[in-house]
Amino acid sequence: MTLSPLYTQDERATVMSEAPILAISGTPGVGKTKLCSFLNLSGFTVVDLKELAQTHGCLGEEDPKDGAAPIDIHALADAWNPAENEKIAIDGHLSHLLHVDGIVLLRCEPSILEQRLSSRGYDEHKVRSNVEWEMTAGHWSELIEFEVELPVLEMDTTSHSAEELSATVLAWVEGGCESLPLEKAVLEAIDWLS
Repeated sequence: MTLSPLYTQDERATVMSEAPILAISGTPGVGKTKLCSFLNLSGFTVVDLKELAQTHGCLGEEDPKDGAAPIDIHALADAWNPAENEKIAIDGHLSHLLHVDGIVLLRCEPSILEQRLSSRGYDEHKVRSNVEWEMTAGHWSELIEFEVELPVLEMDTTSHSAEELSATVLAWVEGGCESLPLEKAVLEAIDWLS
């Protein structure tokens, strides 16, 4: 499955400044929902990925072990037709696999992420697997695997407020979501292992 841009590069600047659809993605605990609350104050409609999946019949049964319910993201990508001329921020760690105009990828220093997830009451296995996903840049692996040809803004949330991050996202959108091609962007990505 290849996810291609909804618009050509020439069309993107106009669309992005008027009615972008952004995936707000990242490992659980990096600050997606807090960022989305500030984007909502700036005129974005915030769509929760899990609720969207449930609405379209793409949410599986909850796993009693970890409380997670699998999302059939490919079926959801086919089923969801976003409203036209509406600025949308999709809050969810798989949102980057939907048909969007740009991806905001949030990252967090693994030891801080571990504290955040533990404070949520996640069990040790769930904390460890999410911290490992963050540490190994799992989202970048998915972007490469699915050949996502969309602009990506990667931000470290470790020591920045959601308000600061929101201002960065809004400036990026106003600037037409400039981004390196994926194969170059991944080389510039945050590397917690170095």
